[in-house]
Amino acid sequence: MDWHDRHMTTEQNLIGAIKELESAAAAVNVKPKPDLLTHFSRIDELTAQLPSDTDRELMHYLAKKSYAKALLYLEGRQIEIEKGTCLR
Repeated sequence: MDWHDRHMTTEQNLIGAIKELESAAAAVNVKPKPDLLTHFSRIDELTAQLPSDTDRELMHYLAKKSYAKALLYLEGRQIEIEKGTCLR
């Protein structure tokens, strides 16, 4: 598996992990409450696997836990990302 394939696999895994977090967060009012920390940990693990030349904007979203923006970015929907107050 070459660099590009590994990079794409990590990005695909990130998309899945963010979607799983969204699903778990939507179920936060059910009993028993979902363990969201495992989802955050998985996303952090995958983020650490991204290559050092990963786009800085994506890394910013992941570092700031702006997962909705990161998901839009990963899905190629950057035009839909609303800019925040940090003026990036």
